[in-house]
Formats: sequence, C-alpha cells, structure tokens
Amino acid sequence: MDVTIRNLPDRFDGYRLVQLTDLHISKFYERPWVAKVVEKTNALEPDLIVITGDLIDGELPLRYDDVQPLHDLVAPDGVITIPGNHEYYFGYENWMRHYGGLNMLTLENDHIVLDRDGDKLTIAGVTDLRAGNTDRPEPDVAKALEGRPQNAPVILLDHQPKMARDAAPLGVDLQLSGHTHGGMVWGFDNIVAMVNGGFVSGMYDIDGMQLYVNNGTAQWPGFAIRVGVPAELTVITLRKG
Repeated sequence: MDVTIRNLPDRFDGYRLVQLTDLHISKFYERPWVAKVVEKTNALEPDLIVITGDLIDGELPLRYDDVQPLHDLVAPDGVITIPGNHEYYFGYENWMRHYGGLNMLTLENDHIVLDRDGDKLTIAGVTDLRAGNTDRPEPDVAKALEGRPQNAPVILLDHQPKMARDAAPLGVDLQLSGHTHGGMVWGFDNIVAMVNGGFVSGMYDIDGMQLYVNNGTAQWPGFAIRVGVPAELTVITLRKG
C-alpha cells in the first residue's frame, strides 16, 4: 500500500518498507516457515525491513534453530525490530541480545535517522506495555524522539496500538503496530478493538497522524485461528504529500 507523508523529503518519495509483525516463531511456525517468510520478504527488495514485536513464542534454547533464518533478511537500510509483549514472557534480555546477533537493530525508546544526500527520515521504536510488569522501562515515545531532527518525518514502531492517541501530538507522522492479529475471527474484531483503544486492523487517522495496525504475519499459538482475517506480509511505499 502507498502511504502519503506530509513534508516527506524528495529522496524518500517511493521509499519501500516491509512490515512483519507477530511472527510468533514456535512449534507452530518453525524454521522452514521462517525461511519462506525471509525468502518472500527479500524478494520484495525493500529499502528497510521493520518487525513490530512478538517475533517468538518460547525460550531461546527451544527456538534457537527456528529463528536463525532471520539472519538472512536483507535490505539496504537494514532490519529494525522492537519488543512485543511476548518477548517479556520468554527471557527478555536473552532475546534482545540474540536479535542483535541476527543483524537486527532493536529500538527500545530510541530512534535512528536515515539520511539520503541530506534528506532525513526518523525511525523510532518503543518498548511494550508489558515492560511495566517486569520492572523494565515502559514505552516512552517522548524519550524515543529526544534529539531527533525537527525537519525529518517520524515513523514510530509500537507493538500495541492502544497508546496511539498519545503519540499523535508528539510529531509522529506514521505509527506501525500489530498485536491484535486483526481480531483473528470476523465478528470478534469488535471485542479485540475494545481492549486496544478502538484499533484492530488497517489504517486510522488520529489528529493527522496515521496509524496502521497490521493483521500479523502468523498466529498466536494460544488461539491459532483465522476466519475472514488474512495474515499479512505488508509492503508500505512512502509517497510525498
């Protein structure tokens, strides 16, 4: 899909991201499936790959072999990920270190600035709301944006969409989220939306900030059902507004 960004610099007009989210690599989604996702993603030739949390379901020793194909994800501007709630259930520190070894940059209330001949684009990422239950830093969009170039549009990666209204006044242009799996079952989406700030699937406008809630690339093993809600491997092309 195309997403129009106000004041997008010329050099980023046509910039392509692939968003993966909620891979839930587990006994249901093992190494062969992960390798196929990597192959399909690389074939799209994105400029940047972002993974918006819940990569895994299981401790690192159990899932070590299954996640290894992620090392082969390739994009000129790399692979950026953020933690989802499930990373906090299965050995958070171990997984964060391991993601780095897979050539993925994890943003935890931080940002990077992409630069193309002086034109800039900010990619920010926050921790997950689950962090507050584990005595780790809670998501903080303001902190993630500290020191960013004021003239650079901002894309925010936040696993859960429910706090999007708090991000909108902080200068975020586009927030990419997951977590909801699109409601999983048609008709159940209204209930899922109720516990996620009213957001469940697709694009929303929040006071000029765009929020995209991805249906997810896989399924949660605890409720591995989809009816009328397709999984996604999502290509986002930025367009100058």
